[in-house]
Amino acid sequence: MEILVLIKQVPLDSNVGVDPKTGVIKRENAETKLNPYDLFALETALRLKELAGGIVTVLTMGPPQAEAAIREAFAMGADAGYLLTDRAFAGSDVLATSYALSQAIKAIGAFDLVVCGKQTTDGDTAQVGSECSEFLGVPCLANVQTIEVIDPGAVTLVYDAGNSFIRATVQLPVLISVDKDICQPRLPSWNRMQASKGRVVKKITLDDLADKNRSHYGLDGSPTQVVRIFPPEHETTTELWDDGDLASRLFSFLQEKKFLQELA
Repeated sequence: MEILVLIKQVPLDSNVGVDPKTGVIKRENAETKLNPYDLFALETALRLKELAGGIVTVLTMGPPQAEAAIREAFAMGADAGYLLTDRAFAGSDVLATSYALSQAIKAIGAFDLVVCGKQTTDGDTAQVGSECSEFLGVPCLANVQTIEVIDPGAVTLVYDAGNSFIRATVQLPVLISVDKDICQPRLPSWNRMQASKGRVVKKITLDDLADKNRSHYGLDGSPTQVVRIFPPEHETTTELWDDGDLASRLFSFLQEKKFLQELA
């Protein structure tokens, strides 16, 4: 079985820079990590590989340093990795991102199953998976809770439809998105990390895609524009108390800030 996992490198915390003109996160120098939801997608793929055999490939879009996310996926057990990177993709909204990823998937080759996490912790749109499936022309099932049976041409799974859980059998190829309830991700292995040091992360640029029209990617290909984005504002005011009845003063302060309330 050929399984593709979409992963993304996201900022380590909320203290990141933002381009004042475009409203886009400055990713080049930000501390990063592998998107937490993608860990569940990758673990799902690795377990399916253990059950049904096959190859797990990961794909990410980002600047050159996003290769680190692929290296982490190698340390967890992924077999191959592709980095979609080009200045033409900078500033992509969710639609332009999904289109670029779908073009990259077509360039890589055919897959039986595409797995992605519920959402990313930087954009939080939860739309990339479903939009990719539209561009790829394959069915999409979101909020998958359990994968029960893998047959040569189909997969049987259970997904959360909001008011109920639905069991469905879907013909391959199919794209699914998973949430954190589906499994517990394994830790990266030191041995696998060492063994995969020489493994090549293949780069994909605009020139490798079937559609090379720059107006379909990046800011030009993004119908939505960010009006304003900013890191959370933090309260930095401090007070130093060193005399008097400190306990009573602290109690009054907490009541004033509504951290404490009297029980009726």
